[in-house]
Amino acid sequence: MPQGQPLAVPDDGLTTRQRRNRPLLIVHTGDGKGKSTAAFGLALRAWNQGLRIGVFQFVKSAKWRIGEQSVLERLGALHAETGEGGRVEWHKMGSGWSWSRKHGDSEDHAAAALEGWREVQRRLAEKRHDLLILDEFTYPLQWGWVEVDEVVATLRDRPGHQHVIVTGRRADPALVEAADLVTEMTKIKHPMDAGQKGQRGIEW
Repeated sequence: MPQGQPLAVPDDGLTTRQRRNRPLLIVHTGDGKGKSTAAFGLALRAWNQGLRIGVFQFVKSAKWRIGEQSVLERLGALHAETGEGGRVEWHKMGSGWSWSRKHGDSEDHAAAALEGWREVQRRLAEKRHDLLILDEFTYPLQWGWVEVDEVVATLRDRPGHQHVIVTGRRADPALVEAADLVTEMTKIKHPMDAGQKGQRGIEW
């Protein structure tokens, strides 16, 4: 794409402006670091343009408050006080669990994930947000807790002008096929490979 120009112009009957302003379904997947980080970076851009942002975390623990959450919530408060930027909502869906699954059994977590997805569906139907981030949502799809075909149909047929970003490893092929923009993060090296744990300001 030299100088931001598309390599081809489809014969779809749309004007350049109409094509440019189509809402995007974006998928960040792969085994490398940075899938959620990239999504939250887009959220910062969207906030600056006055877009209404909704973040829905499906896997990370409800007790774990990541740095991006603190920053975006403060920006949401700034919007409420001054009108600058856009509205921000941040939700940890369901029971808010992490890799350890220490609380509740798999049925509890499956029900919580499905409840979270139903809330996302309601918000999509209501057009409550301009940018929705479904963080680590590929995992409930992998584990069969939420139906892939239903998710793809809902995201494909969403009304209005709503951008959606889905993050997580091993994105389902049907979701990849439906997406407008897919980025696969590939791990080349990681400090954990050398026994180094995550650190403040890098991992959280």
